[in-house]
Amino acid sequence: MYDLVIIGAGPAGIFTALELLRKGSRKKILMVEKGRPIEERHCPKGQTGRCMSCRPYCHITTGFSGAGAFSDGKLSLSCEVGGDLPDLIGADLVQDLIRYADGIYLEFGADEQVEGQENTDEVKEIRKRAIQAGLKLVDCPIRHLGTERAQALYRGIQTWLLDHGVELLFGWECCNILLKDGACRGVQLRDADGRQQEIESADVVVATGRRGADWLEHLCQEHGIAHQPGTVDIGVRVEVRSEIMEFVNRVLYESKLIGYPPPFKNKVRTFCQNPGGFVSQENYDNDLAVVNGHSYKDLKSDNTNLAILCSHNFSTPFNQPIAYAQKVGELANMLGDNHILVQRYGDILDGKRTWQKELAMSNVRPTLPDAVAGDITAALPYRSMINIINFIQAMDHVVPGFAAAETLLYAPELKFYSNRVRMTPELTTNIGHFYCLGDSSGWTRGLMMASVMGVWMGRILAGQADGAV
Repeated sequence: MYDLVIIGAGPAGIFTALELLRKGSRKKILMVEKGRPIEERHCPKGQTGRCMSCRPYCHITTGFSGAGAFSDGKLSLSCEVGGDLPDLIGADLVQDLIRYADGIYLEFGADEQVEGQENTDEVKEIRKRAIQAGLKLVDCPIRHLGTERAQALYRGIQTWLLDHGVELLFGWECCNILLKDGACRGVQLRDADGRQQEIESADVVVATGRRGADWLEHLCQEHGIAHQPGTVDIGVRVEVRSEIMEFVNRVLYESKLIGYPPPFKNKVRTFCQNPGGFVSQENYDNDLAVVNGHSYKDLKSDNTNLAILCSHNFSTPFNQPIAYAQKVGELANMLGDNHILVQRYGDILDGKRTWQKELAMSNVRPTLPDAVAGDITAALPYRSMINIINFIQAMDHVVPGFAAAETLLYAPELKFYSNRVRMTPELTTNIGHFYCLGDSSGWTRGLMMASVMGVWMGRILAGQADGAV
């Protein structure tokens, strides 16, 4: 019997356990993670040069620290970025919690440098260009961990949790929760060999990240956990030469731009900008291959990549946004023979596919070498594609040369955080002793906001949710 079982060892789950211990709690805590400890997470692509479709899960997205340890590791230090948690518990509290969580990251070795705080006149120039193009520049200081240093940082946290009595169970996934008299009383687990076990607990926290959003949605439907469909993001990963992005990279490191391009006026935004970074492939459990981007502290490429994401909302009669995005991804994978598709922007405008030999003649050489040249417009919905094209043209006014013919677009870039669990500011759901956190809950997006939600959860469970310090 445990006092608390945490499903998922990503930032939300990690910071729940961290904060409980920092508040002096003596709760017996078990953290369940279907992946491996961070020191055992190894992607073979560095040796093979291509994605090996690892089974039973992708080491980039699964394991202690979740996808955070193998991403570029950027901490957004503004409550305006990272989801809708401020709407739930208040913007001032979230900003205080961001400062607190940031301090914990610094304790475990995060880089003290913060990007995007200086160069006021130059920031004004970028904002002026954005306004002229009909875009909004979101001010957000960034602390960049870097892929390789993020792994070292989270390994330190993993060791600290173990040294302070948290039990970590790797190689097991939650297949269901145990209910009695309308309250959650434990979890049902399964390993890769099909063995099952039941674990009782006074409280259960589910923090399964974006890749667990689909599973959590089914769990909500099965047990009547109050939730509603939210937003799903469909888009592309754009790659240009770093010379094109040099000014923005130096001044802001990451330019967070939002627009509502005609004719549809859906929300379109930039996300996860990686100066000198590398485009990467991630595989989900359902064999879906999606594109992402990484940025290291020391290893640099000649290119900069970033995501352009188009938000889609569905209500009636269709209310399955995650399934919709998965179908888009499956179609893109089919056209790319289970690889990521890449196409030149100029070829999209010319109405033709891109051929592999054409990529070899461009200034922009793909940093994802096993991406397959093709036609992403044959997979992405018309609405999404038109939004992306028009947004890129607006971006060209902010960053001249961004809409060059040789600019590369990779697909599919999908963000699954559409199932929003209904909860109170105290994070309670309509099921007693059952809590949902992080990106899978639909309330957060990204490392910092998921960490903040974990801190707040830890304080609630410790009975000390009376302030941010």
